[in-house]
Amino acid sequence: MPSQFFGLNIAGSGLFAYQAAINTTANNVSNVQKEGYSRQETTLEASTALRVYAPYGSTGTGIVATEIKQQRDLYYDSKYWENNAKLGYFDQKLYYLNQVEGYFEDNGVDMGFSTIFASMFNGLDILHGGNASDSSIRNQFIYRADNLCTYFNSVANSLQSIQKDLNEEIYSTVSNVNAIGEKIALLNKEINQIEVRGGYANELRDERALLLDELSGMVAVTTEEYDVPNSYGADLGGTNFTVFINGQILVDGNDSRVLECISDKYKNNQTDAEGMYEIKWKDTGTDFAATTGTAGGTLKALFDLRDGNNTESLKGVATEITANDQGVYDSVTINNLSNTSINALNIPEWGTISIGNKTYEYSSWEADVDAEGNLVNVTFHLDKPVEQKDLHLVQDKEVIVGKSVDSMGIPYYLAQFDEFLRNFTEMFNDIQKQGQTLDGEQMGAFFVGESPTGVIFDFDGWGDVDADGNPLATPSTISSRSDGYHQLTAFNATVNQKSISEPGYFATTRDVTNGQDAYELVDEMMKLQDEVIVYRGDNASAFLERIVSDISVDTEKNTVYYENYFNMSGVITTQRTSVSGVDEDEEALNLVKFQNAYNLSSKMVQVLTEIYDKLINETGVT
Repeated sequence: MPSQFFGLNIAGSGLFAYQAAINTTANNVSNVQKEGYSRQETTLEASTALRVYAPYGSTGTGIVATEIKQQRDLYYDSKYWENNAKLGYFDQKLYYLNQVEGYFEDNGVDMGFSTIFASMFNGLDILHGGNASDSSIRNQFIYRADNLCTYFNSVANSLQSIQKDLNEEIYSTVSNVNAIGEKIALLNKEINQIEVRGGYANELRDERALLLDELSGMVAVTTEEYDVPNSYGADLGGTNFTVFINGQILVDGNDSRVLECISDKYKNNQTDAEGMYEIKWKDTGTDFAATTGTAGGTLKALFDLRDGNNTESLKGVATEITANDQGVYDSVTINNLSNTSINALNIPEWGTISIGNKTYEYSSWEADVDAEGNLVNVTFHLDKPVEQKDLHLVQDKEVIVGKSVDSMGIPYYLAQFDEFLRNFTEMFNDIQKQGQTLDGEQMGAFFVGESPTGVIFDFDGWGDVDADGNPLATPSTISSRSDGYHQLTAFNATVNQKSISEPGYFATTRDVTNGQDAYELVDEMMKLQDEVIVYRGDNASAFLERIVSDISVDTEKNTVYYENYFNMSGVITTQRTSVSGVDEDEEALNLVKFQNAYNLSSKMVQVLTEIYDKLINETGVT
């Protein structure tokens, strides 16, 4: 049978339990505006009944507060992280796409391609009607032609500047990922130190969840948490918490892995900036999959924009593996090329080729060219040879030059600039090479390329004619170091310096003996403005429309996705808040409810005090 004073124990349990509940409610109210705070709830349970030797068998022992625990739903957390990775991806892409789009404006205030291109042809048109020998008019045209080259140089450098900014932001993002991973590992340790003793680390778990929210905007995040048993299977009270980013472990319990950025000495595309970072795991040296199908977040967007070539990297099949005099297989020849146009070629002088799951580095390349000027095959000279045991893994396998990234990033737009320039300047130069200068000299290339080291690419052998004006055969091979239109880029295009210093070095006629004011070649060059197919099935004047169409469609698509995921974020956040958020009205009701319960427990103590007073002081007293 319980003690006569057992009622006080029951009343006291109510005081303690409801005091804890009131304190929890007060904590919720005080943190209502704190970012990342999860509503806490005191779990109240009936105490274990006491068996008594009485007809009713057992009696209640009161109430106990078993735990104070945050209210979260892992399902909504996971959905939020998944959506946040996609939202971060499209938000980051839109930010940079808007910058890229700004460089293609031609609105009358900012002089763009269309204005400068039309101005050049207006200057060329003035050479009609007896003005072909006028030095000042020639100078005017040459100056405008040089402006066109300067425009391409400027835009190319601006786009490459964005590529460098993207590269630096990749470094910054990786540093943030590492810092968050380290903090989460430390929090895991602190959480277990508390919970292994039977508590529940609510605030620390909130802090960890807030870090995961931040991390999910950078990379795709998933988590796992499971109880840690002892060797007998008994629960130790602690848990092992694992964080995966892009499907790879970043944090495992108290340990966090580190990503490192390593400057790549090889380019993926011909006009890439130097020193682009690649990300590797520091502990294993393996590549971090930043752009795979499971990837997401701002980091994937940065890579897609920095390296995106719309999967237009050169591809082929390894049909021949050649050994040198020492029997070392150091050359791989690929056929069945995905691109046979020299002017669309976008492979760096030295770089990498991927065959299967293995990457080989090459120091130079050369290609065979057919009579129509199309690529037949490309041979890469490898830094490290193919081992005898790996020959079967290379022969007749697909080869990818550089990396094939399914996104229209900086490399894609630079490649489009290069292809247009090569097509247009080759047609223009071919017409020029048919004519003579004012001095009767056979004209060479008007548009040329100049490398950073001062090497001039004047396309000797391309579009040349004999003394009778008949076209000569084009070169049957090109290489990474040979002269050719594959060397011309938006960075190095310029007008022949001789034409700038000597305006007479420009051909308007095939034979200057017909008169210095003859201009039959001017008529042919004027057709290049809008009468000849130059780029992507359209004339030269439509170049900007094609580029703007690409960037506009891409921007619009990303805007739609961004708005969808932004709206979805609001829905998920609302659902998430309905579970873990603090509702001021609900907490006010809880305060009243627990206050009333506390008051009743207090009243019970008062009643029992009166009973005990009657029992002790008055019972049996005469």
